[in-house]
Amino acid sequence: MTDAGAQTAVVERPKMPKWEADARERVKVGIRKFSKPLAEFVARDANEGDTRLLVTDFLCEALGFDKYTDLATEYMVKGEFADFGVRIDKQLVAFIEVKRVATKLNQKHLRQVEMYAVNEGIEWMILTNGAQWQAYHLTPGMPVSIDLALDVDLLGPEQPSRKAEALFHLTREALKRHLIDDLWKAKRTTAPKAIAQILSSPAVVTVVRKELGRKGYRATDAEAAALVRAAIRTDCQ
Repeated sequence: MTDAGAQTAVVERPKMPKWEADARERVKVGIRKFSKPLAEFVARDANEGDTRLLVTDFLCEALGFDKYTDLATEYMVKGEFADFGVRIDKQLVAFIEVKRVATKLNQKHLRQVEMYAVNEGIEWMILTNGAQWQAYHLTPGMPVSIDLALDVDLLGPEQPSRKAEALFHLTREALKRHLIDDLWKAKRTTAPKAIAQILSSPAVVTVVRKELGRKGYRATDAEAAALVRAAIRTDCQ
């Protein structure tokens, strides 16, 4: 038996690996360092070439990539050129498309980098204008499926700690260990569309039908399914 006077054991959380702690700290320092030049770039509407230089520095200093071994500039894909191909241990893992700092990232830019990814069989695509960083996952198929895994604005109002937490997944260390895959899977699984599909599943519809019957309304499975679909917001379909 446990002694009544015994103290409750304290369960210690696993210590964060040094590589992860170092990477997270490097991202935090990088965000602080580059915020001012980014704001200055926006103020003077810096061109795409200047933005690309800043992005290169951020990739190296904040995200931990080696300029000479990890980043392939003007990566050619069937006669077109991606701004960066990202290699880890000589393996191509992502494409990066850079737009001028004042450009609002949009679907046109996504389609551009999507073409590179489809042609090379690459899962990860990154769009950035220096300030905003978006990472998309591409799942092959007919048609392909594209999911937004993260979206961070270095000049936005969000707390620096939250920005650093998200951008950590784009570090060389995190990409090497596929940590961004876990982030993507969690976002995909909990997206409104995914939740809507769960709510429309036969198992849930059966529960709804039985609950309706308990409350005095007798419905068929088809009627219960229609009621569930009607309750789900249109943009979740």
